[in-house]
Amino acid sequence: MIKQPEITVVLNVYRRTDYLNHQINKIYEQTIKPKDLFIWVNKHEDNEGFDFSEHEKRGWKIFRNNFNWKYHGRFAAAQLARTEYVAIFDDDTIPGSKWFENCIETVDKFNCIAGSAGVLLSQNSYFPHQRVGWPSKNKEPKEVDLVGHAWFFKKQWLKYMWAEEPCSWENCEDTQFSALAKIYGNIRTFCPPHPETQKELWGSTMGFELGADKVSSWHTESDDWRLQRDHIVQHYIDRGWKTANNITKENQ
Repeated sequence: MIKQPEITVVLNVYRRTDYLNHQINKIYEQTIKPKDLFIWVNKHEDNEGFDFSEHEKRGWKIFRNNFNWKYHGRFAAAQLARTEYVAIFDDDTIPGSKWFENCIETVDKFNCIAGSAGVLLSQNSYFPHQRVGWPSKNKEPKEVDLVGHAWFFKKQWLKYMWAEEPCSWENCEDTQFSALAKIYGNIRTFCPPHPETQKELWGSTMGFELGADKVSSWHTESDDWRLQRDHIVQHYIDRGWKTANNITKENQ
């Protein structure tokens, strides 16, 4: 009998509690079932009354916080996983049933971090960039510079993310992870195939429907958020981050 890959899933709860149970149901419809499930709860009044009792009965591990750790907290929780692979999802991200299967094939082939929404940088800044994954429906695995919405990777690679103090605790955990994994471990980042007619392979099947609501970070954050992302990309390129397009700090 072939041993199934062992995966820990980390979910993030902040303001979109309405999506949590649907997200969990879709995760357990995967062709490869997760071994463990973590639910990281950032403090916000929108989730204060949410009942986690049924989730506790299922044996899932819930991290209730009296502080909003923003984007980095779930990656800190992931260090407690005891499986070879970790899958992290944004709270608006619903995977297709073969997402884990798709990721494992890509990760094992390219020794890479995999994700559902990729960013391919075009210059020495975050904006403008090309989007890959479910936004572009790439038919083949595509190397990118960083990914978001859904991450899939070998747990041992988290050490690269925490090898340095973050440039910002408010932003760019996605850039930090991919950039430092490349700098310290020569681990690349890819979007697995997202064929238009095979949504079961996708990491995010409802991105347009769920990701454009009033609580989305790109709606709620200020212009400084965009400028900060530019500066953080520039920082890591200055540090020696080799991007997919070989961008250097001189590229403007």
